[in-house]
Amino acid sequence: MILSPSRLGAILRKEFIQMRRDRVTFAMMLIVPLMQLLLFGFAINNDPRHLPTALVAPVQDRFTQAMSTALEVTGYFDITHPNVTAEEADRLLARGDVSFVILIPPDFGRRILRGDRPQLLVEADASDPAASSGAVGALGRVANAFVAKELGETPPLQLEIVAHSRYNPEGIMQYNIVPGLLGIILQMTLVMMAAMALTREIERGTMENLLAMPATPAEIMIGKITPFIGIGAVQGLVVLGAAKLIFDVPFVGSPLLLFACVLLFVLALVLLGYLISTVARTQMQAMQLSIFVFLPSILLSGFMFPFRGMPVWAQWLGEVQPVTHLLRMVRAVMLKGATSADIAVDFLALTAMVAVLGILALLRFRRTLD
Repeated sequence: MILSPSRLGAILRKEFIQMRRDRVTFAMMLIVPLMQLLLFGFAINNDPRHLPTALVAPVQDRFTQAMSTALEVTGYFDITHPNVTAEEADRLLARGDVSFVILIPPDFGRRILRGDRPQLLVEADASDPAASSGAVGALGRVANAFVAKELGETPPLQLEIVAHSRYNPEGIMQYNIVPGLLGIILQMTLVMMAAMALTREIERGTMENLLAMPATPAEIMIGKITPFIGIGAVQGLVVLGAAKLIFDVPFVGSPLLLFACVLLFVLALVLLGYLISTVARTQMQAMQLSIFVFLPSILLSGFMFPFRGMPVWAQWLGEVQPVTHLLRMVRAVMLKGATSADIAVDFLALTAMVAVLGILALLRFRRTLD
């Protein structure tokens, strides 16, 4: 058969018209590559700087003050808590408020003047080994340069850096990756399934049956999302069981507290998926929007790259991702034995997201049915 330019032109015009009408797909073609470029180009950093640090120094002499200044000059350490007790520093490290605790012994200055080999004690939050390795490696160079400056010459003594990696002393990456996979797997599956719940009704023509029922939008939403909450709970148990039995990830904290965090996260995900379903008109659009939401979640949550290594604007974007708060809570409970008080900030943030997503989903559902 001879190729007809007129027929081919008609088909091409039809395809371009259809593409123009499908605004969601057209927007994805432009926004997704641009978002990937910006995130990978500006937000991703495997060598985080300005990490919050607590300083335990019983004696505040010139050597202590000079060491504190030298640490901040490196760019790796921000002394956010300059004079705390050992007990306070331990709580800060457990809650994740600081990444390092540096302990300067009371006889630090005297031993330097005597020409002894003083010790500098460092406790690092190694629940994310990649976030702390660069700073710990730079600490030895900084400390010995500090001694040379204070004595006015290159001294024969060298400071002894005693580093203690807390919560993951062996630096096993599975202890960091596997708990994070819990949030990533749940988001990858639940948001998409929930997003396709309402659009499936529209495509199959069964939406009229729902509209004919004497059911409120809240009842329809609860009926739609409840099965996915059960699916998410089962998925969470499977991933947690595999983390313990296959990867031998330690479970230090309360299993009930951990499961409560997972359930709250699952609720946030299915509400997010349901909100997407009120925007999308087809299952394909629902899938595309789910992928669009998933991409920044995996890049900005601290799963693949250190959270504190990102610029401030990227951290703000990461804070509005539900998976960011789940990762903090899961790692804190599993690896640090955190209590409900330790994770209260992230738990409340996730609770607020659930409330906002639920309200938006209900408002959007009413508007789409007018």
